[in-house]
Amino acid sequence: MSDLWGGRFRAALDHDLRRFSSSLSVDRRLVRQDLACSRAHAEALADAGLLPAPDRQSLLDAMTQLEAEIDDGTFPPDPATVEELPEDIHSAIENRLVELCGDAARRLHAGRSRNDQVTTDVLLWLRDASAEVVCSVRGVARALVDQAELHRDTVIYAYTHLQRAQPVSLAHHLLAHVEALRRDVCRLVDAARRADRSPLGAGACAGSTLPLDREATARRLGFARVAIHSIDAVSDRDWAIEFAGACALVMTHFSRLAEELVLWSTPEFGMVTLGDSWCTGSSMLPQKRNPDGAELVRGKTARVHARLFALHELLKGLPLAYNRDLQEDKEALFDVADTTRDCARMLAGMLAGARFHAARVVGPDFSVATDLAEELVRRGVPFRRAHESVGRLVAACEADGRGLEAATQDELRQAGLAEMDRAALTPEGSIAAKRTLGSTHPDEVARALVAARSWV
Repeated sequence: MSDLWGGRFRAALDHDLRRFSSSLSVDRRLVRQDLACSRAHAEALADAGLLPAPDRQSLLDAMTQLEAEIDDGTFPPDPATVEELPEDIHSAIENRLVELCGDAARRLHAGRSRNDQVTTDVLLWLRDASAEVVCSVRGVARALVDQAELHRDTVIYAYTHLQRAQPVSLAHHLLAHVEALRRDVCRLVDAARRADRSPLGAGACAGSTLPLDREATARRLGFARVAIHSIDAVSDRDWAIEFAGACALVMTHFSRLAEELVLWSTPEFGMVTLGDSWCTGSSMLPQKRNPDGAELVRGKTARVHARLFALHELLKGLPLAYNRDLQEDKEALFDVADTTRDCARMLAGMLAGARFHAARVVGPDFSVATDLAEELVRRGVPFRRAHESVGRLVAACEADGRGLEAATQDELRQAGLAEMDRAALTPEGSIAAKRTLGSTHPDEVARALVAARSWV
């Protein structure tokens, strides 16, 4: 094996440094992207009259053979079985192409640096990874919408400070998660749009003296445009941080949803039963049904957040243009994409197999208190006085262990609520009484479901 840079060195690379510096175990997954990049560059060289037609054909034939070797698993080599490791997947491919077609392959790197080559490869990978993550996030949203459609009339409580706040339909609550995921998809799509530019042809940092048509190469690779500044093209990793940042927020939203599945599946809440296929047992406690999948999603959120922080730290002290530190971006980026996609698939599966239940009413229920205060407002009472009056009513009922639905007519009259419709004292009445856009009123939930179904 020959290194791509050995001409000016008199001593061989230290064996330990070779193993320490090789990134093949990480970037081997870019093998197909690197071949696509190399094909496009070969065509650019041919167009510029720098790659003779016989060499071009020989090189393309060698790439086709190499693709067959990738398909049958004989390439790239397993780093654990190779004594003299290639520096990276790009070196491994070039060395193999030289074995297959000799000098034709040695012509390939003209006008190209690994700096622009690597960045182009990763951006090609990112295009597919972004689409995969978007698809998986939509899968979670779709599972939420499916459950919401089944539970338009299922009454639960919205909580603030983890204390019972107001009655809502379960559909309304689940659609709140869909709204967050919709924003996540918008961020991912927007980040992918900004990343859709080709660095190839920027060279090491200053471009090339060779007459290479960068715009034609960008079109061949399916990029929307060229990364126009040669220094920025090879040193920019904003796209990595944007993607990781969008995924980190996806994972935050996944974690909040997972936490609710964990909490609601306890006997104390009893609002969801996760399918047996999505729970585990205890090695000691025979009765246990542990929501391990949801807990792992919650735990892996920290992992993605840490990867985002690592990317920021990797870049913060680097001078322009390329530095070898940037080799470390790929492991973080790959792990962010894999973890986010896998967590999405777990959540979608858990939700599809879950059975949701109406909320249990434990203890006296005061969740319609705000509705009573608003009724007083309609009767002309200033809201602060209405708040105080209903608060006294709550205290009187609480002292006797009663909820507001058990308030007497005399108590309602003293609170200024004479001739109050007692249906308004129930959670169902509270939901039906809502009037504002985006509320838990059944008509608003129906509208939101139509919009959500259309989106997913």
